[in-house]
Amino acid sequence: MATQNTFCVIMAGGIGSRFWPLSKENRPKQFLDILGTGKTLIQQTYERILPLCPQENFYVVTNIEYKQTVLDQLPNLSPQQILTEPTRRNTAPCIAFANAHIKRKNPNALIIVAPSDHLITNEDVFRHNISDGLKFVEKEKALLTLGIKPHRPETGYGYIQITHDNQDNPVNFHPVKTFTEKPNLELAKVFFESGEFFWNSGIFIWSLNSIQDAFQKFLPDMHDLFENYSLAINTPDENKILSDTFLTCNSISIDYGIMEKAHNVYVQTVNFGWSDLGTWTSLFEHSQKDHNNNAIVSGKVLLYQSKDTVVHLPENKIAVIQGLENYIVVESEEALLICPKQNEQQIRQFVTDVKTELL
Repeated sequence: MATQNTFCVIMAGGIGSRFWPLSKENRPKQFLDILGTGKTLIQQTYERILPLCPQENFYVVTNIEYKQTVLDQLPNLSPQQILTEPTRRNTAPCIAFANAHIKRKNPNALIIVAPSDHLITNEDVFRHNISDGLKFVEKEKALLTLGIKPHRPETGYGYIQITHDNQDNPVNFHPVKTFTEKPNLELAKVFFESGEFFWNSGIFIWSLNSIQDAFQKFLPDMHDLFENYSLAINTPDENKILSDTFLTCNSISIDYGIMEKAHNVYVQTVNFGWSDLGTWTSLFEHSQKDHNNNAIVSGKVLLYQSKDTVVHLPENKIAVIQGLENYIVVESEEALLICPKQNEQQIRQFVTDVKTELL
C-alpha cells in the first residue's frame, strides 16, 4: 500500500550498448519493448512499483537527451519529476541528485532505488518483498540491498556474501559480509554451492536520513556538492550549479563509493524471477523456446538445422535461417548483427568499430 513517505528513484541514464543494434545511444534498451510484451522496460518498472509509491513521489534520473522520451513513455509524470543529468557520472551522483530533490519534499522519506531495465517475472512476490524492506529500513538505520538467490553459477553478476549472525532480525535480512565483483566460472561455482552468496540486484531501499549520513561519511565532497545544489533548486542558477556539480563530482558507483564501505549494510534475500537483461544471452534465457531450444523473440522466422539461437528481427521481417548453433541474430532498421553467443562480450567493441570504420 502506497504511503506519502515512500519515494521511488528510477535510474534510466544508461546507453545499453550490449543490446546493439536494437539499443542505440539515442534510444537505449530501457526505452524499448525488448521482450515483445507491448511495454518498454521503463514502463514495466514504473508500473511494477506504482502500487507501493504515490505517483507524485516518483523521480526518474536520466540523461538530458532522454527527457522527452521519458515523458512520452511515462505521461503521468510531470516534467519536474524527470531529473536530467548534464553528463553521465555513474550511480552515486545519480542517487545524490535524486536525494537533493526528495529532501526538499519530504525529509522523512523512505526510498526505493531501482534500475529501469530489469526483468522481474513474479511481480506480486517483488512487491511483497519491497513492502517488507520498507518496514525494515523504517525501523533500522540500515542500507538495504536486494540479493537474488542464484540458480546457477553466473559469471555476469556481482555477488554479495551474507552472514548468519542476525538472530534479532527477520529471517530474510542479513548483514553483509563481502561484496565481490563478477567472478570467473570456478569461483562462481564455489559461490553457488556455498549458499552464502547472492546475486547483487542493484535494487536498494533506505531512508533518506540513512543514505544522506552515508554520503556525508564516505563521499563527503559529493555530499557537499549536492547539498549546495539543493539550495539552488527552483532558482535561476539551478541549471548552472547542477552542471558545475556534475562536472566537479567523481564518477563512482554507489556500490564502490558507499555500500562496500558502510557497516550498516544489509541484504534482503529474495527470489522473484530476476534478470538485469544485460545481454542477448540473458534475454534468450527468459524467452520462450521451440523444440530445438531456439528463441524467436520477434520477426517471422523459419529455422532449419539450428538450435540454442536467439533471433530478434523487425516485427514483419521474414527470415529463413539454416545451420546456426548458439548464435545471436538481431536486426534493426539500420544494422544487422550475427555473432556466436559466446562472443557477445565483444559487442561493445563491435559498436566502437562500426562508429570508427563504417559511419
